Amino acid sequence: MIRQTFAVTVAFSLFLSGCASGRFGPDPDTEAPKGPRTLKKLSVAERQALLQRAQVWQAVNTSSLNLARGPVLPAPLRVGPAVACAFVFPDKPLTGMTPKFLCELKKDDVVKVKYGEKNGEVYAEVAASRLLWALGFRADTMEPTRVTCNGCPADPFATSGADWQRGSPTDVSTKVFDPAIIERDVPGDPIETPGYEGWAWPELEAASQRAGGATRAQIDAFKLLAVFIQHSDTKPDQQEIVCTAGQRKDAKGNETCGSPWLVIKDLGGTFGKATLVNNSKMKLADWSGETVWKDSKQCIGNLPRSLTGNLDDPKISEAGRRFLAERLNRLTDRQLRDLFTVSNVMKRGETIDGADGKKRPVTVDDWVRVFKKKRAEITSARCAA
Repeated sequence: MIRQTFAVTVAFSLFLSGCASGRFGPDPDTEAPKGPRTLKKLSVAERQALLQRAQVWQAVNTSSLNLARGPVLPAPLRVGPAVACAFVFPDKPLTGMTPKFLCELKKDDVVKVKYGEKNGEVYAEVAASRLLWALGFRADTMEPTRVTCNGCPADPFATSGADWQRGSPTDVSTKVFDPAIIERDVPGDPIETPGYEGWAWPELEAASQRAGGATRAQIDAFKLLAVFIQHSDTKPDQQEIVCTAGQRKDAKGNETCGSPWLVIKDLGGTFGKATLVNNSKMKLADWSGETVWKDSKQCIGNLPRSLTGNLDDPKISEAGRRFLAERLNRLTDRQLRDLFTVSNVMKRGETIDGADGKKRPVTVDDWVRVFKKKRAEITSARCAA
């Protein structure tokens, strides 16, 4: 009971902080920043103009992609099956409830490491980010690996967060974390208004109402994909507007962006079910038990809003349903097996009832079966225009 009360208290605090920072977008009355307008220091109106031109999808040859290997990163950013790094004490406490720390792979290459067999995000982020990539949407790349941390404290997450005020630790050693994942950001520069980072899902309505931005079909497909993977932790700082190309600066230092994109930064709360406190992550029993549609006749997606989220049972157009269905159906059985194999779902340690009524380990084939069942829900539905 104490733990449950604590979890609710933490979640409520996060809810309040989300409201204070602009849960559904920046306050339109925010004072315009003084001085040159850099991409990280735009007025609300300037940010809105870029958001309206932002893209969410690009054409990819889905069936040709290697989901086991994932996106091909530039050579300096590639992460092998095993890496060594040096623990980095952060400049400020790391936030969140899941185990993580900073580590330096090489000079000027400090990465975030998430770790732990019981940490569902270690599995969910790999599966979700590679699925988005394979379908043409953008998210930070998550690389599964075995991390040898040199100069590591006994509990690197506590040292980096709850115990940060105690300072850099002196009692350190070499520790190995497996499974673990390393995050690589989508290339580009973040687009922000002072005091507000990221973007809120309700803002996508504006992005589909101006020529040159994402289409209604693409945005509805994006929302339906969030429903499909049960992406419940949808607070604004889980997303980012990124200038991926065409950045220009005039003589006065004002910056513009030719190619803004809406990117998802954190997909840890996926492949389970949406809950108030975002605590279902990569759980087959939870994911299997949730339907895609809350109302299949009205094409209302089944994604109740969490305390921190801002995407709530979205209504999907027929164009959006068809757009996503066509792309999901391009994934082969081999690709689906690769998706869940590279996500290390077998290390999750989940069990389900077997045909004989006895508990058995969850397999990659179980995940593929449920994926195909949910895909069929989208394929067989018909929505209003």
